[in-house]
Amino acid sequence: MENQNNVTEFVFIGLWENKQIELIFLFLFLLCYLAVLMGNFIILFTITCSHLIQQPMYYFLCHLSFMDLCYTSTVIPRLIRDLAAARKNISYNNCMTQLFTGHLLAAVEIFILVSMAFDRYVAIVKPLHYMVVMNRHRCNLLIVTAWIVGFLHAIALLLVILHLPFCGPNQIDHYVCDVKPLLKLVCKDIRVVNILMIANSGIVVVVVFVLLVVSYILILYHLRTHSSAGQRKALSTCSSHIMVVVLFFVPCIYIYILPPGSENKDKEISVFYTVIAPMLNPLIYTLRNVEMKIAIRKTWSKTTHSEFK
Repeated sequence: MENQNNVTEFVFIGLWENKQIELIFLFLFLLCYLAVLMGNFIILFTITCSHLIQQPMYYFLCHLSFMDLCYTSTVIPRLIRDLAAARKNISYNNCMTQLFTGHLLAAVEIFILVSMAFDRYVAIVKPLHYMVVMNRHRCNLLIVTAWIVGFLHAIALLLVILHLPFCGPNQIDHYVCDVKPLLKLVCKDIRVVNILMIANSGIVVVVVFVLLVVSYILILYHLRTHSSAGQRKALSTCSSHIMVVVLFFVPCIYIYILPPGSENKDKEISVFYTVIAPMLNPLIYTLRNVEMKIAIRKTWSKTTHSEFK
């Protein structure tokens, strides 16, 4: 049966319908976006311009910061623009592009977090084999795999949405084009599609989160045999990673494991992984990491000296 689609654009309802509140949050989200840009740029610049780029953990962190920059740039600039606009409209094609790009980058970020957990597991559980297992070739392979898996996830979602009919309502109860708010506008029975969406996004996120939790339980178990100094250093890096994982995964699980018809706070909760987590990630990884703080001081003092010569 041919897909009947009469919708050429969508209109976001947004986070709030009160214009005064929207203007206040426009300023707050602008500050958040500037913090995301500045924090992640500092991490990218510091790692790429220092010896840290040779270490797998910081190599993955560099890619994570790049993903945070890209992912937030698909969401926050339009959110800021819509908070200032009288009408929050987006064309059908741009909506589909945002849907695909957002899920691609988020999925890549998820699997980079998995790669970071694998790196910590090998470093603590198999320290003698660390340099052999986590060589640059394998690190690159993990990054390429993250992009392939992310692309397959995003294209699968996009192809399902493109074949659904939108033939009337076009108001999206959200501030971004995402699967669940779009499914509410489809004019046909979507029970099977709901199951596919939950399987593609919700169950995958839950499984990955469980794997990450298990990996850190094993890491903590093996830390018993380390010296107190080694335990403190390992816990410092691991605790940072656990905080980032919780900030990103818990809101995702809440949103994508529930069916679209559920009455929940999807758009409010999604602010955690689209705005707050990418803003806090640089702080979490720098404030709790002595090696990173030393590298930042050295790199930026070297840059400042070279400018004034």
